[in-house]
Amino acid sequence: MKKLNGIDKLIFLINSVFATLLLLSYVLPFFPPKKFSILSVLSLTVPFLIIVNAVFALYWMLKLKRQMILSIIVVVIGYFYLGSLYRFSSSTAVDNDANLSIMSYNVRLFNIYDWIPNTDTALEISKFVASQQPDILCLQEYHPNNKSADFSFYKYNYIQLAGEKKQLGQAIYSNFPIVNKGSIRFPNTTNNAIYVDVVKEKDTIRIYNIHLQSLKINTEVEALKKQDSERLFKSIGKSFAVQQDQTELFLEHKNSCPYKMIITGDLNNTASSYVYRKIKGDLNDTFREAGSGFGKTFNFKFFPVRIDFIFADEDFKINGFKTFKEEYSDHYPIMTKVSLH
Repeated sequence: MKKLNGIDKLIFLINSVFATLLLLSYVLPFFPPKKFSILSVLSLTVPFLIIVNAVFALYWMLKLKRQMILSIIVVVIGYFYLGSLYRFSSSTAVDNDANLSIMSYNVRLFNIYDWIPNTDTALEISKFVASQQPDILCLQEYHPNNKSADFSFYKYNYIQLAGEKKQLGQAIYSNFPIVNKGSIRFPNTTNNAIYVDVVKEKDTIRIYNIHLQSLKINTEVEALKKQDSERLFKSIGKSFAVQQDQTELFLEHKNSCPYKMIITGDLNNTASSYVYRKIKGDLNDTFREAGSGFGKTFNFKFFPVRIDFIFADEDFKINGFKTFKEEYSDHYPIMTKVSLH
């Protein structure tokens, strides 16, 4: 610090604050949101904090100052500790034995409220799915009144609608016979989790499709500017606490499952969150195993956000992962290809 001028001293002070916040965010997944609701909001900012610290490191590097070490260390810790913001490599070649493909997609009610200026969104989504031909398709925010959405190319399906009007919910489509199905109801919300047991050859596989509590944030720039920051933080913290309750209900069901499982869904939270850590458990995050890039799954303009996941039992070999860029929703579809060891 002695060799820094006044402006650089101020910059390094700000740098130190952001480095501390990033380090703090690394331990947040171990603290239940119900006890640390406001603090848990910090987990949403991890991509932003990493980018900011990388910029600080580059700044000091260009000035040949040893202060670059601080941000480099915290970013490197994050890469090896989280390992899920950015992937430098992926399995680009899919093995021939990748005999099971699973897609997860939050379809935002098939655009029934015209968020996107496309009147054929439902049809376009079903055409896109047909072009990719996933063996298992898990949809969140499914709406039953879109006749142009045609998934009749699947032999089996399970659709569970929630709420009094039964106008939205989750859906699972399958090319393999469904021998068991059910729903895990989350109280006082239209969010829920559903599951099916499918039979493929001699194996029975449990497929879960989860949609946790929404944060109810309008991500448009002008809308965010008008938000009262304190009220926004409290609202997000409250949603995180609800997500914890929903996760505990889900885990109670998951822990009694006798089959190899794959968990898909929209967690409405990042890989730096408590709910991600609990739901993932001993399963593999297929993006971490075979994805590349940031793996952005939500159309947030400020920094890449990954809130949609596919987790696979350790008995599955993960042969490929892809995040698609189709803009038929505020989420992007993801797909993995796996095979049993």
